[in-house]
Amino acid sequence: MTTPAPSDVTVVVMSRDRRDDLLATLPRHEAPVVLVDNASTDGTVEAVRAACLGVTVVPLPENAGSYARTIGVQRAGTEFVAFADDDSWWAPGDLARAAAIMRAHPRLAVLNARILVGPEERLDPTCAEMAGSPLGTPPDLPGPALLGFIACGAMVRTEAFLAVGGFDRVVRFPGEEERLSLDLAAAGWGMAYVDEVTVHHHPSPRRAAPDQRRTAIWRSRVLTAVMRQPAPEVGRVVLRALRTGTAERRGLLRALPDVPAALRSRRPVPVAVREQLRVLAGSGS
Repeated sequence: MTTPAPSDVTVVVMSRDRRDDLLATLPRHEAPVVLVDNASTDGTVEAVRAACLGVTVVPLPENAGSYARTIGVQRAGTEFVAFADDDSWWAPGDLARAAAIMRAHPRLAVLNARILVGPEERLDPTCAEMAGSPLGTPPDLPGPALLGFIACGAMVRTEAFLAVGGFDRVVRFPGEEERLSLDLAAAGWGMAYVDEVTVHHHPSPRRAAPDQRRTAIWRSRVLTAVMRQPAPEVGRVVLRALRTGTAERRGLLRALPDVPAALRSRRPVPVAVREQLRVLAGSGS
């Protein structure tokens, strides 16, 4: 029996030059889909419009990084938005299940599902860390509290997401979840890991090399620190980048042109959020 699509959920997918992955995954989504295309050059827009008639395609003239998801959320107009990558999809029935959990927990801004990787369905190691979060499980959340999430396996409350600005144009991708998580926590919203909801992720063969990805993550880490951390922590992040390795130093260098934009958006998080960060750092999470 087919599970009815939840009326208050839209799936937002951002993509760039992953036409074949999209044609395989988009039909799996059990809710309306908004695809925001980051200026693909492989015919993605035309192919999806021809093959997936129910998908709303939003082509961008340039690569906006993760800000494309914010555009998608604004376009969706539903109470909740489930994010998916071009190589991931929510398990049958679990969009409706996640939406029900969100409705039952009004402080919950982000639900991070259990993510199973590849045909062998290995648990994503980050999910194991989330399940053991040292922040515990507050009574008003459906699972262990988080101060971060994995975008391809998350459902967000649109009101909360947009109130803190969504994903921004400065941090871009990957590592875009950190700044958004800090802002949600600062505003009093909750994030939780819920392992009764599942997302499947079959990593695309068209992926950046590990060193390139580390460089991009450290670029995001540096810029997020500039935007939201007190000055001593910004210094510590910079020192770690300098001391860790070539990819990390390259990330620091790539962050430098965007530091003025990060400073214009600077708003250090309150003490309570910094204390949560210390708890997580002390546990090794």
